[in-house]
Amino acid sequence: MTDTQQKPGKVPEILTSCRFYLELVLNDSKIPGIDAYFMECKGFKRNFDVIDACEVTPQKWAKASSGLVVRTKIPGNAKTNNIILRRGMTNSTTLWKWFAAVESGKWAEELRDGSLTICDQAGQAQAIFQFRGAFPISYIVSDFNAGSNDIEIEEMEMAVEMFERVQ
Repeated sequence: MTDTQQKPGKVPEILTSCRFYLELVLNDSKIPGIDAYFMECKGFKRNFDVIDACEVTPQKWAKASSGLVVRTKIPGNAKTNNIILRRGMTNSTTLWKWFAAVESGKWAEELRDGSLTICDQAGQAQAIFQFRGAFPISYIVSDFNAGSNDIEIEEMEMAVEMFERVQ
């Protein structure tokens, strides 16, 4: 149901951050889109550079002999932040192989598109963000501690050309 189809007086459901699905299809995925379950996804940010344009107008101000300086802020180029994915480490080497392929110089062939779907409490997709042109730029394995029973974490940072909300 879109915003224009909302029932009168019904407040849209606030979505929680724990109900999401990130699809990223890699070469060695055993089941397309389901090679990894991510526990955390952050960095979905799109913003503009701000250009501060200054001009002198013919309008005089106070006792000045020159014109009034007017500053205007205008949007510049849009840019997309990197996306960071975190998951419990498994025996799958798919993320590592993707990173290694980019490191070996095959980055143009390894560009990937994907999507982030955020669900409501009933498990229905309510917000979908699609990203494109992603490639890994960082691969991290969390620290080890013999006295801990925490889950080992695998983290990957991806550069992303673009993302947009499609639903």
